[in-house]
Amino acid sequence: MKNAAPEILNAASNLLGFCFILLTSLKFFKLSEQTLVDELVACALVLFIASCVLAFLSIRKGEGNKGKTEKAAEYSFLGGLVLLFLTVILFSFNIIN
Repeated sequence: MKNAAPEILNAASNLLGFCFILLTSLKFFKLSEQTLVDELVACALVLFIASCVLAFLSIRKGEGNKGKTEKAAEYSFLGGLVLLFLTVILFSFNIIN
């Protein structure tokens, strides 16, 4: 099994920064009261933070003990990606405002 934790950590931290920029922009332009997007992005942000922490812990663990932590990092990263994707799609088609 390939060690995917460094790639997960890298991608999750980049998407975490994207979520922070998106939330800050929504607050700055005072759109957070009018839309549901900020709540959904905040949920994705929490999943990306969890993914970063779990991937870091997986890297720090010894070779034999990292399987469960790395798999949890993968699942939380995937959950954040799916939530961010759904948010963008729903917002793009004006399903949520």
